[in-house]
Amino acid sequence: MRSLRTRLALIVFVTVFGAVLIVGLGVLRGLEGRLRDEGLHNLQRQSLQYSRAIDHAIDRGATQRRIDMLVRDAADQTTARVTLLGVYRTPGEVQTYIKSDSTREVEIRDLQFDVAVQAARTGRPQTATEAGDAGRVGEAALPLLYRDPQTHRRVLGSVLVYSRPLDDVTGDVGLIRNRLLTAAAAALIAAAIASLLLARALSFRVRRLERVAARVAQGDLAARFPVDARDEIGQLARTLEDMRGQLAELDDARKRFIATASHELRTPLFSLGGFLELLDEEDLDEEDRRRFVKQLRMQVLRMQKLATDLLDLSKLEAGSLELRAEPTDLGTVARMVAAEFEPALDAHGSHVELRLPADAVQVVCDPERVAQVMRILIDNAITHTPPGTDLVVSASLRGDRARLGVGDFGPGIHRTMLPRIFEPFVTTDDAQGSGLGLAIAGELADRMDGRLAVDSQAGRTTFTLELPA
Repeated sequence: MRSLRTRLALIVFVTVFGAVLIVGLGVLRGLEGRLRDEGLHNLQRQSLQYSRAIDHAIDRGATQRRIDMLVRDAADQTTARVTLLGVYRTPGEVQTYIKSDSTREVEIRDLQFDVAVQAARTGRPQTATEAGDAGRVGEAALPLLYRDPQTHRRVLGSVLVYSRPLDDVTGDVGLIRNRLLTAAAAALIAAAIASLLLARALSFRVRRLERVAARVAQGDLAARFPVDARDEIGQLARTLEDMRGQLAELDDARKRFIATASHELRTPLFSLGGFLELLDEEDLDEEDRRRFVKQLRMQVLRMQKLATDLLDLSKLEAGSLELRAEPTDLGTVARMVAAEFEPALDAHGSHVELRLPADAVQVVCDPERVAQVMRILIDNAITHTPPGTDLVVSASLRGDRARLGVGDFGPGIHRTMLPRIFEPFVTTDDAQGSGLGLAIAGELADRMDGRLAVDSQAGRTTFTLELPA
């Protein structure tokens, strides 16, 4: 159990660690590049926005002092260094020179402004980064055109460069990295604690199930599995509790069967002993002797039936009962079995009505086992109904299914007993017998690829054996 708890904690911890690692790599990877590109984009957008006044002043031939003032104003508005570079061309090259600059700070004097040359060559705005003494600097270059007095055409004369240090980007990335690492460490610690608590709670619940299972295995079927949640362990506990309930019911049925079988065997055995003592008397007349022999025979038959039922049930449960299928007319089987019970029906004061079609109800089955099912059903109806209760035996063919029914007009079966009526050793409260007959009949129906069903209400109970036609 300790190993299970350790594995659960380790799985949760590794899962959280992996999630934090993936998120961290996803956030940090390329973050500096994205922030730098965003900074250059903003710098280019500001260069387009705040360079119009300088462009107009150059186009109108403003004084150098005016241009210097406009350059410093643009630098103040954008919080960037603004440099106005003049452009002249030599054979095969483009050269630039500083015409105006918003600042003369030392840390950016080493800039070469290669981006200005690129903008002059393409005639389009350009962005780039450049290494300076104080670190990397982001630059946005905007080519400026003026109208040539002679040709009246607009030609490139200057390039305006906005530059800003990228130290803030690096600092922001470092700050984000540090905070992410701190949050990851806190998450891992919390995950470790949570995984240990979760593993402990799960192992505690599993240990409870294990303790109850040990008690049930030792025969304490009163112990109950705790169903305290709807998760997987709760489902397992519910399944185990259902199993325990079934075991308890089976154990109760087994105890009832032992008591019933003991009673069923004890009664004929005591009767046999008593009758044998009576038969041993010398002054017993012939009529009493015949009556006692008849009772002896009945008790022996009773014991034989119980033994036969037990043997048949064990064979069915073991799957060793052989079936001999052959074409069979269910109507013929119904008439034959009903005729066998005429003496019992007369003694019970009952009458059986045969509702059979004129045509044969042909199926391929084991006729002896079908007759055995019918005997069980008719005997069950006689045993569990008051004297004088009539019976109905029917046979029919509907589509690809044949039905053989035995019904009575007795008080019916209590609805709480119906779901378990075909279980071994299960009898109603006022029932007689071992409770094996219907269990055997149900098993036989299943073995013949059929089904035995019951429909019961006050005043009418019908058992129907359904077989493939």
